[in-house]
Amino acid sequence: MWRVLLLLMPVPVLADSLIATRTIRPQSTLAAEDVTMVEMDIDGAVTDPRQAIGLETRVAIYAGRPIRLADLGPSAVIERNQIVTLAYTTAGLSILTEGRALARGGVGESIEVMNLTSRSKVTGQIGSDGIVRVLPTS
Repeated sequence: MWRVLLLLMPVPVLADSLIATRTIRPQSTLAAEDVTMVEMDIDGAVTDPRQAIGLETRVAIYAGRPIRLADLGPSAVIERNQIVTLAYTTAGLSILTEGRALARGGVGESIEVMNLTSRSKVTGQIGSDGIVRVLPTS
C-alpha cells in the first residue's frame, strides 16, 4: 500500500541549465566549448545551448555561473563612436545623413546616435546592412 502512495506522490522534475565552463569576458562570442549543461533547475538560466551559442556576452560571466539570455545579445556590427549612416523614411520621403554611434549594437537592436549635422540625439534600429534606421517619435 505504501509503495502505491510513493508512486503517486509528485516528484520534482529537474531541468538542465547552461553554465559557463570558464570566465567569459564581455563582448565575447559564445562557443560550444565555453558552456556545459548541468542537471539543475537554475532560475533564468538558458536550457538549450542552441539559444546561446553564437551570441555575444554583454557582461562578464564567471566559470560555473549560469548563462542567462538577458546577459547575451547579437554580435555587434556597430561600435561606440563609429560613424554610421542614419536613415529616416516616412510617407515617401527618405533622408540619409551621418551620425556618431553612442553605443555598441547588433542587428535588430536600438541604439542612440548623434546626428553630426544637427548635433541632436536620435534613437534608431540597426539593420543587417549596418544602417541605423531612425525610429518615429510618438
